[in-house]
Amino acid sequence: MAGLEQGLVQVYTGEAKGKSTAAFGLALRAAGHGLKVLIIQFMKTPDYGEHRSFRRLAPEIEVKTFGRKGFIHRGGARPEDHEQAAAALACAREAMLGGTVDILILDEINNALFFGLLKEEEVLDFLQERPPQVEVVLTGRNAPAGVIAAADLVTEMRQVKHPYEKGIKARPGIEY
Repeated sequence: MAGLEQGLVQVYTGEAKGKSTAAFGLALRAAGHGLKVLIIQFMKTPDYGEHRSFRRLAPEIEVKTFGRKGFIHRGGARPEDHEQAAAALACAREAMLGGTVDILILDEINNALFFGLLKEEEVLDFLQERPPQVEVVLTGRNAPAGVIAAADLVTEMRQVKHPYEKGIKARPGIEY
């Protein structure tokens, strides 16, 4: 396959588990058709299971992480957090406009917006620059109304039941 004829903007949001997982499934499907995929991870470090899997399974998928260890609290972000988010968006823009990717996944960008690391206008401007043959996927809780309005497809994950309610902690290979 030689790229996409028509790219769209997808948003996976909501309070439940599965947003990044859905985007990564799409990445694997796209790689199976020879499409080039870039995953830009906001507010994450390179120690998640998907990094190892993509290296083993799909050389068409590149993952770049921008974040520091530890948690960010709303209103308590450090200057480094803002710098990392800006660098992530700049990296995504360069790849998107440079013609080097077919699918661009902005993992946890909605949370970066929620925590004030980026401005909604920056992301909306970014989406306006999207070449028509590039698919852009935005994940994370708290997708703002403007991002939802700009998307072609929006999926909201709704939690019905979760093992955390039974005291079961995040498990390697399942939650990360």
